[in-house]
Amino acid sequence: MTIAPPVAERHDHSTPDGAGERLELPITGMTCAACANRIERALVKTPGVTKASVNIATARATVEYDPSTTGARALMDRVRDVGYGTGATASAEFIVDDSARPSGSAAPLEKELARIAGVVSASFNLATMQVLVEYVPASTDVSAIRRVIEGFGYHVRDVPTGSAGPSAEDSEASSRQAEYDGLRRRFWVAAALSAPVLVMTMSHGRIALFNVSWIAWLQLVLTTPVVFYSGAPFYRSAWAAFRHRAADMNTLIAIGTGAAYLYSVLVTVMPGLLSGGGGMTRTPDAASGMSMTPVYYEAASVIIALILLGRMLEARAKGQTSDALRRLIGLQAKTARVVRLVSGESRELDIAMEEVVPGDIVIVRPGEKIPVDGRVTEGRSAVDEAMLTGESMPVEKAVGDSVFGATINKTGSFRFAATKVGKDTALRQIVKLVQDAQGSKAPIARLADVISGIFTPIVLCIAVATFVAWFLLSPPETRFAMAFVNAIGVLVIACPCALGLATPTAVMVGTGKGAESGVLIKGGEALETAHKLTTIVLDKTGTITAGEPVLTDVLVSGSMTEDELLVLVASAERSSEHPLAAAIVKGAEARGLTLASATDFNAVAGHGIRATVNGRMLLLGNAKLMHDEKIDVGDLAPRSDALAAEGRTPMFVAVNGAVAGLVAVADRVKPESAVAIAALKALGLEVVMMTGDNQRTADAVAREVGVDRVLAEVLPEDKARQVKALQAQGKVVGMVGDGINDAPALAQADIGIAIGTGTDVAIEASDITLLRGDLRGVVSAIALSKATIRTVKQNLFWAFAYNVIGIPVAAGLLYPITGWLMSPVIASAAMSLSSVSVVTNSLRLRRFRAPWPTEGAA
Repeated sequence: MTIAPPVAERHDHSTPDGAGERLELPITGMTCAACANRIERALVKTPGVTKASVNIATARATVEYDPSTTGARALMDRVRDVGYGTGATASAEFIVDDSARPSGSAAPLEKELARIAGVVSASFNLATMQVLVEYVPASTDVSAIRRVIEGFGYHVRDVPTGSAGPSAEDSEASSRQAEYDGLRRRFWVAAALSAPVLVMTMSHGRIALFNVSWIAWLQLVLTTPVVFYSGAPFYRSAWAAFRHRAADMNTLIAIGTGAAYLYSVLVTVMPGLLSGGGGMTRTPDAASGMSMTPVYYEAASVIIALILLGRMLEARAKGQTSDALRRLIGLQAKTARVVRLVSGESRELDIAMEEVVPGDIVIVRPGEKIPVDGRVTEGRSAVDEAMLTGESMPVEKAVGDSVFGATINKTGSFRFAATKVGKDTALRQIVKLVQDAQGSKAPIARLADVISGIFTPIVLCIAVATFVAWFLLSPPETRFAMAFVNAIGVLVIACPCALGLATPTAVMVGTGKGAESGVLIKGGEALETAHKLTTIVLDKTGTITAGEPVLTDVLVSGSMTEDELLVLVASAERSSEHPLAAAIVKGAEARGLTLASATDFNAVAGHGIRATVNGRMLLLGNAKLMHDEKIDVGDLAPRSDALAAEGRTPMFVAVNGAVAGLVAVADRVKPESAVAIAALKALGLEVVMMTGDNQRTADAVAREVGVDRVLAEVLPEDKARQVKALQAQGKVVGMVGDGINDAPALAQADIGIAIGTGTDVAIEASDITLLRGDLRGVVSAIALSKATIRTVKQNLFWAFAYNVIGIPVAAGLLYPITGWLMSPVIASAAMSLSSVSVVTNSLRLRRFRAPWPTEGAA
């Protein structure tokens, strides 16, 4: 049996500028900003790599490279070479039609597949006609690979069950869970074995049972598994960093706990070696009466246990920072019902969503999720698009209308032709945009990155200085113990993790929260700049107003009724293609009026129209047309002026040479515009409206929505110049628009905000995209930016404060004043909790709500 999908289009995997490929590579094993910096430097030095960015919060590396020089396999090997993992890859197997073979060699197809960003390896067995592809789920998927195979000229006959591999999200979730489970196992082993060691140490000298020489051997037995099993990841990472002449958080932990363990082992195995002099503190053996040199097994085992606990809590909290993204991804359908040719017959088949290809005819019944993007070919329905736009009202869909994957069909059944599938759908593009934003670095993070890069060497120097100072200044009988313990305390309390996590965790939660609200922020830089805005420039048409004129007024002068007058006007305007004419016709149809045929239609350029309707001579136009035709408009003139002052476009109507009434059309203000502008003012922003309309119309709209400053009669090519002029006055400008003519101004502004219902060009030129045409999204974006940057500053403050205060205290700076020293065990607990506190503080952004003015606010 053969199942034939339509021939698929070729798929472009190049970066936006066409310079090469872009790979999203999940990274495992990172613990601090120094890890991310080391991986980033290693990737940048790889031949063929043009740009690399590693984000510790998202645990991803974004790499742009030349595919003719390097590839996914080499990049993954490079990451592993510096001591980190790259997450699990997936495999997909395709069976292609023998009859469709375009050549007798497997090499061309294998080479083409290898060019796909994210493909690790590809092999084509000509004997079995099987194509086996190993790939990175975060960078490509089965659908994209299949389209390349079919675009190359082969017909994919079948995808064996189970060969499609996991999605990127499932793969990364699996890797995160595996990492968390590993941490949990190691922690419980460490906790179970270190607890009795801690009890023995704390009871030493008080309980005779523990005051015997063999107790050190028992501590050695209990501590060794903790060091070599639970602490193994720290030592492996520290060794990998050392091999590359680097140091990170694991270096501090490994040196501190390793020194404590090795010293204790030496004292246990050869107690006489260090028992004489040298400042060793000794306690008597209750059984033999001999003195014993102290050991620090608890410093090694308990520190490892506490750090593992902190990392376990941190991993769980970091997982919650991407909850919003996972909810978005979870909206998509799992299967699709398509019409395919099966053995020459057309049949309906239920297939995995990943197997849908462009051109497939997809059937959607009431209540079902739409699996992919497409265009309706048969039927009609209402579709709930709230997940994309935030708009609660269903949208009517008929033949020719676009539908989007993950939206919900509410009423009727329809068929549509798939146009975008896999990573090309609107939902996946939104997800990709959010992932890019979460993976980007905000400028505020640069200070933390610089400090993290030199943090560990500085801490090592402070630890050495601490040891030397205490050894020289302490009494001879305690100097080694005091120097040793305080140096270990310095090593384990230092925490570059908190510095590294301060910015990316907040950016992750902030951009994810924005996506849930229909606000797509393209990067950390845009998120940071938005909170600095002082001036917001709003395009009028399509932004403040709906962008579509509607009939607003019908006034009669004489014996005619409003409906009679409107039938004549709309019947005549039906022959015109002017937008105002369309508004009048729609207004008449909305009233249920039956229109007549017009004859002798003639457009008077710039003034109006002439026509004959039902035997009546009709004249419709402005005051000049009436004056030229010597028609007295009487008391309708002041009423026309009043309507014009309100921003409407009035048109006089004359029938058989006498004035009969007045109709008016206007681009209506969106109902939420005034509320949004009031909220922008409440945030302390200057609001400016810019439009190409005449001054009187612009002023009328500005009065209605509460805008104080108006830039009217601005030509499209001058919009960017107006924005530049505002910037020259020292203002930080945000531009909001939706049209092609707004794109230069959006690009010129410090922050460009595109209404998502506008053009692709405007959206591409912007830094922030609002998925629905609601100005309140601008308020949400700016308020969210302020909340996110406020959280970042809180995180950085506490991370800096923690290290600035904690390291000197651990070094014993307070001892001369208070006589108090910090135990390395307490220091390790404080270090673990510092990272957890930063991530937890970032998670508070999930409770963000946009501020709205109270009812009636101006």
